[in-house]
Amino acid sequence: MADVNLKINGIPVTVPAGTTILEAANQAGVRIPTLCFLKDINAIGACRICICEVKGARALAAACVYPVAEGMEVLTDTPKVIESRKTTLELILSNHDMKCLSCPRSQNCELQKLALEYGVDCDRFQGAKTPSEVENTNPYLIRDNGKCILCRRCSAVCRHNQGVGVIGANERGFNTHIGCAFDLDLKDVACIGCGQCTVVCPTAALTEKDDTAAVFKAIADPTKHVVVAPAPSVRVQIAEEFGAPIGTNAEGKLVASLRRLGFDAVVDVDVAADVTIIEEGTEFMNRLSKGGALPLITSCSPGWVKYCEHYYPEFIPNLSSCKSPQGMYGALMKSYYAEKMGWDPKDVFVVSIMPCTAKKFERTREGYKVDGLNDIDAALTTRELAKMIRKVGLIWEKLPDEEFDPLFGIATGAGHIFGASGGVMEAALRTVVEKLEGKELASVDFTDVRGMEGVKEATYNVAGTEVKVAVVSGTANAGRLLDKIKAGEANYHFIEVMACPGGCVNGGGQPIHDAYTRANVDIRGLRAAGLYNQDAACTLRKSHESPIVKEIYENYLGEAGGHKAHHLLHTTYETRKKY
Repeated sequence: MADVNLKINGIPVTVPAGTTILEAANQAGVRIPTLCFLKDINAIGACRICICEVKGARALAAACVYPVAEGMEVLTDTPKVIESRKTTLELILSNHDMKCLSCPRSQNCELQKLALEYGVDCDRFQGAKTPSEVENTNPYLIRDNGKCILCRRCSAVCRHNQGVGVIGANERGFNTHIGCAFDLDLKDVACIGCGQCTVVCPTAALTEKDDTAAVFKAIADPTKHVVVAPAPSVRVQIAEEFGAPIGTNAEGKLVASLRRLGFDAVVDVDVAADVTIIEEGTEFMNRLSKGGALPLITSCSPGWVKYCEHYYPEFIPNLSSCKSPQGMYGALMKSYYAEKMGWDPKDVFVVSIMPCTAKKFERTREGYKVDGLNDIDAALTTRELAKMIRKVGLIWEKLPDEEFDPLFGIATGAGHIFGASGGVMEAALRTVVEKLEGKELASVDFTDVRGMEGVKEATYNVAGTEVKVAVVSGTANAGRLLDKIKAGEANYHFIEVMACPGGCVNGGGQPIHDAYTRANVDIRGLRAAGLYNQDAACTLRKSHESPIVKEIYENYLGEAGGHKAHHLLHTTYETRKKY
């Protein structure tokens, strides 16, 4: 492809033909503001914030969709451009619920930041506002269209990355609003709860349901034993909330913060991830040798499981019957751990810290109960934990590095990498291959399944059998792969699916970064690298070698995949309506 030479604010720049002005400006070191733009997902030129002057053109151009041309001269900072952007922002604010002091996105709102930068007059345009109501009908998301700016980033990511598309623009003109078909509530459509809409929303039109008050109440209740555990990827996300570089592994400070919040026990979901490998690996080996629905498909991602139930119910028999690590952690806290601590399970309040909003739905599933008790009593996102830390006044950089409670706190490297796409598959292969071949692995690194690609495939010769595996992230990719399987165009023995592109490191409950950062920084890759680095530094890197896991099975659960393990650690699924 030929190169194109142009100038941005007098700065010469050479870019490939087909490049947009926005991309060319970034290469020239000029940042053009945006609101509706999302790299590779939403380039529609709708918000008009990225407009600029092109010499010789009759009108201002939207930089995110305007292609460059040879000899083009672009100006991004003229008085005309600045005034146009300011006026556009003031018009947006004229139809915006400006309760910024109590807004959950205050100080991390792209609209608020631009309004400050451009010195807008919030009261310049007065008049009626589009009628809106706050929707709070489901366990995981709140939709407040009073804060919506109609950028359509939410509907684009829902359709493009997730293949769901349950939200979009309804009506026209002044009455345009984002909603579901026929203005149904999210609980009444095939929303999978992944929360990807919340991390791309530039304002607070979509946020997770805040459950921090219930957790603070439980901590203050002297009759409750409140246990908390973070998911694998939380340790490489939480520090971002306090200004650390993206991907910083802050496990020690994370543990210290949880302990200072007042939890009675601080343990690690990664240990439950190791238990998941034992159960899921056993299930795979049994299906491979004794018969059963293949490919076996992982069930750790609740957004993926709900997607399967809504859109591909014919694959429900292929889903692993294993609960997710969150569910296994909760079930073991109210059985094994409670017994060890001498606690009545009815008095144990179990909290999980997750990079995921779908975990809030998962904890309400009927199959995530044991003997009438919910496995999980509250599932908080990484963002909610950061909110709790700020509320009690903890100074993050002054927190010491502390370790998890040892009874359920020493995980293997295999448990840590669950947070990255391919991590569950690699952890499973480390155990399954070694068990089937009956000898120690020469290398535990299955690098073929690593990386941020939407679909990865590999074939391994395991004890004389060619085992074909696939790793998929983003439910749109999962749907395409399942369609190929149905058409007979692909065949696998084992598939890992994560609902969110890149896996849990890119979950819907993660710290939020603006569109510019998302376009120019490999957020998923940096977070995943933090997990793989922790894995590489571990002495124990295979789940079945964990002394805690061995003790749980030898002295409590008994046989892997046995009756007690099934009672506590396995679940069922249901067909859900698609529309």
